[in-house]
Amino acid sequence: MDAAAAPLDVAVDLVVLTLRGGKLSVLLVQREDAPFAGAWALPGGFVRPEEDLLAAAHRVLDSEASLGREHTYLEQLRTYGDADRDPRGRVISVVHMALGANLPDPVSGDGAADARFWDLAEIDAGALAFDHAEILTAAVERARSKLEYTTLATSFLPAEFTISQLRGVYESVWGTSLDPGNFHRKATRSPGFVVDLGKQTDGTGGRPARLFSAGEGAILNPPLLRGGE
Repeated sequence: MDAAAAPLDVAVDLVVLTLRGGKLSVLLVQREDAPFAGAWALPGGFVRPEEDLLAAAHRVLDSEASLGREHTYLEQLRTYGDADRDPRGRVISVVHMALGANLPDPVSGDGAADARFWDLAEIDAGALAFDHAEILTAAVERARSKLEYTTLATSFLPAEFTISQLRGVYESVWGTSLDPGNFHRKATRSPGFVVDLGKQTDGTGGRPARLFSAGEGAILNPPLLRGGE
């Protein structure tokens, strides 16, 4: 072991994605302290000695986003460890991606002047603190890719939803338009994707639509591909 090796800190950063007004949005916090004071960043924090990584991620979600475990789907994305990614010293960050439906307005925690959800199209990625622009890009691509092969799209929806709302998730996350009939057929015929609840919306403002809930499946077979629907 190199006795002169610099100390190493471990942190978790969170990419919290949701849909707001039909737009894919991400939670950002405005930093109060150096480095990057005043800049917007992904929520995060150092891992405490008694914590495992998942516990640290949930603590950050609760303290910086006011989100409990019941609100979100959470998975580990990847680890970032470039030597110069943090001006304070060597920091390894284990990034998690969180997805949720109808997430409440965040409450800024310690060290944050503000916290809010941003429409991805409104973010100046080059102004984000640390390497968070790179992290955000990777997380969004992971979410877009997982919608092709998994049932993760239902994480963006309430417990009961219409197929039109489910299609809206795909269109918002992928940034494209899908044929309604073709999508309905594929979504309802994919085993384990959705469950027909046998009831309809009340029809206020339009025709009633059938209501569905998330199925128990995790994998879409066949997949819903971005290029070929």
